[in-house]
Amino acid sequence: MEGTPTGMVLTHDGHLLIVANGDGAEFFDGSLLISGQGQPLLGSINDGAGSGTIYANVTVDDKFLFVSDERTRTITVIDLQKARASGFNQSAITGKIPVANSPIAMEFSSDGKYLFATSEVALRDYGWPLQCEPQERNPSSSAQDWPQGVIHVVDLARAETDPANSVVGKVPAGCGTVRLVLSPKGDIAYVTARNSNAVLAFDTAKLVGDPMHALLGWVRVGPAPVGVAVIDGGRKVVATNSNRFASRADDKQFLSVLDAAKLASGAAAEVGTIPAGAFPRELRVTADGKTLLLTNFNSSTLEIIDLERLPLELSPTRD
Repeated sequence: MEGTPTGMVLTHDGHLLIVANGDGAEFFDGSLLISGQGQPLLGSINDGAGSGTIYANVTVDDKFLFVSDERTRTITVIDLQKARASGFNQSAITGKIPVANSPIAMEFSSDGKYLFATSEVALRDYGWPLQCEPQERNPSSSAQDWPQGVIHVVDLARAETDPANSVVGKVPAGCGTVRLVLSPKGDIAYVTARNSNAVLAFDTAKLVGDPMHALLGWVRVGPAPVGVAVIDGGRKVVATNSNRFASRADDKQFLSVLDAAKLASGAAAEVGTIPAGAFPRELRVTADGKTLLLTNFNSSTLEIIDLERLPLELSPTRD
């Protein structure tokens, strides 16, 4: 592939792999990727020059694709059935959902009615307090001149026909809000706030009905957490402490393992750590729940962790 491929998603029927790649999405035939026979690239849909397409997700019925465009403060909505039928023509774009600065993660509610999407920094016109520092700031400066990041709540039915007016709620979610995952029941959303060095837990029902009271609790972890995953049937949460603006290829970072029940109640939740490489970034749990996969971005490695023999170490002291 050319460009900068980042997030990807496989359709639920297993036939189509969709890759966010710089200015749009590229579509691959899953069976041809596996067999290695023939050209697997089926087509692409462009979100616009400089859009910074970074993540993708597909509704459970495989009818609609949502793609977050980091540089244009939008989420592009694509009619996936129309895209397939048209050979991935631009006409399959339904429209764009306006969000805040640097949208990234997207997860669907368990009832299929809503999309929860993160943005790293709220827009100034939200009127939220300026409470956050840019992560790249000189350490000697303590000025707080950015609002918190956001969880946006999107009405999916409205997004399919009127994306521009489909955001029905938003809530502050720490400084530098990046990844979001849901508990197995879908009742709790866990978010990494990179600039807050924290993981936050939100009641998903309240995200929809009472967003300003949706925060259940938060816990401080290591430097600049990015990836987050739920393990052990929802009893534990894992976050990657990336230290992304300081790490080198030979650095050793770590993952924080959190007690989900304590995190949701706001108590001290870290039960231990797992060794990682430099800039541990993305986490995925295998379908059987037995293995955790981790990409170490600056180490250029894939780390495979046996969850039945969890290699916990003592948590480092927090400042």
